[in-house]
Amino acid sequence: FTGPNGGGKTTLARAIMGLIRPTSGQIFYNGRDITDLGITERARLGICYGFQQPPRFKGMRVRDLLCIAAGNEKLPQSVCCDYLTQVGLCANDYLEREVDTSLSGGEVKRIEIATVLARKGSMLLFDEPEAGIDLWSFARLTETFSALHSKREATMIIISHQERIIQMADKIMVIEDGQVKEYGTKEDVLPTLFQQKTGRMCGQEGGTC
Repeated sequence: FTGPNGGGKTTLARAIMGLIRPTSGQIFYNGRDITDLGITERARLGICYGFQQPPRFKGMRVRDLLCIAAGNEKLPQSVCCDYLTQVGLCANDYLEREVDTSLSGGEVKRIEIATVLARKGSMLLFDEPEAGIDLWSFARLTETFSALHSKREATMIIISHQERIIQMADKIMVIEDGQVKEYGTKEDVLPTLFQQKTGRMCGQEGGTC
């Protein structure tokens, strides 16, 4: 999902997760109408959500959060470390830390993405995963997304303005003013995202939306 800020991208993702209820229409997942299902039921079906601004959990360690996400209280340390490494964090520096205000916004963001990976859902929703993340970690994150994409084990919906992330997509949906303005393959939609004057993509540094 891409498009101007405030266009409705996050609202649509939250409706898919069950955080808000649509005023009309239906939501189908693998052929099943899930419109009336709650968040917990959707999570059990394999739908996972990474918030644009993740919550913090005072008193809970990063290791504990990963174990809860994986549904395994005895998740091996090596596995926990692998999830953190995939999002660009040095595991030994974070496993025993609390997910509280001592962590920066970017750190909490990456930890939350690691929990989504640990959940091993069949649909992974990421709301601007690059927000607040440094360039090195962003590069590591795009590698992780590419690896997930190549495995074809889950559907990923990523809300983003970043060209490197958009370039990975099989399908692109442009959302503006609460409406789907464009939807199609990367080959069909990408050309319209380039600005004629600047030659830059919407959301890219130097571009406009």
